Amino acid sequence: MKPNNTFTSLKPEFWANVKLLNQRLGYFERKSKKNKNPDFVIPSIDQIKDVFDKEGLNYSKLVQSDTLTDFGKTLIDYLTYRKDALNKQVEPNLMDVKTAKAQFKKLKIMLKPNCPLPMNKQKGKKKDNAFFTCIINMLIEANSDGKPCNYDPLELTAITVDKFPVRTLSRRVDGAFPSVINPVAIWEIKEYYYTTTFGSRVADGVYETLLDGFELKEAEKNIHRKVKHYLMVDDHFTWWTLGRSYLCRIIDILHMGFIDEALFGKEVVSQVPILVKEWIRDLK
Repeated sequence: MKPNNTFTSLKPEFWANVKLLNQRLGYFERKSKKNKNPDFVIPSIDQIKDVFDKEGLNYSKLVQSDTLTDFGKTLIDYLTYRKDALNKQVEPNLMDVKTAKAQFKKLKIMLKPNCPLPMNKQKGKKKDNAFFTCIINMLIEANSDGKPCNYDPLELTAITVDKFPVRTLSRRVDGAFPSVINPVAIWEIKEYYYTTTFGSRVADGVYETLLDGFELKEAEKNIHRKVKHYLMVDDHFTWWTLGRSYLCRIIDILHMGFIDEALFGKEVVSQVPILVKEWIRDLK
């Protein structure tokens, strides 16, 4: 998923209000007898006013005379867009472990890969390949025209000028093309096929990506070096059943400019080959 350009140039105060309303009203409606099919929250004018009144805040930039201002309309338009994107684009693409395994086996037979095919961190019967990561690795290798790629960096990403390091990221990432030194692209992969609860480890993955985005955005602004940044996530149960609020946060991070694209589940099959060709062009 690429960002919707309508919402990519919004100021920090816009995102401050999105976060405040989501914090107080929630990201997703509660299921009840009256609401048997809950959906993502789109606040009403009365709800906006009530939240701001309870916080002792001024809502006049969002609502005046019980009418949304242009700022307020943009906020509601964004939340409506986010809801539709999650329901229509994200949820249908998220795979379960059975689907991911089948996709992995299909691509392995078809592509005959030489790239790393890492194992997951499970034990016993659940021990197997890390299906989503393997799918991504195979697709990168198959479309890279023999160019190098670091599929598992064990060191920090660095940007250099005249062979001298000028920026080093705080975290190790899951992949870099063609190298962790002056990459044209880096990515994070969050596959959680065997989780039963949405714990802090999963949530931290979103915030780690945000940190990387902050550092890359600073480098782009101050030393004029662009490194493309991607977040790839999968598992329908973890992200959709348990973690829809974090999917909302991912869409927010995308539109705040901290990642260039978010890829959900089987979306990688069609999109990764396109991205790799873009990376190759960027090398020239």
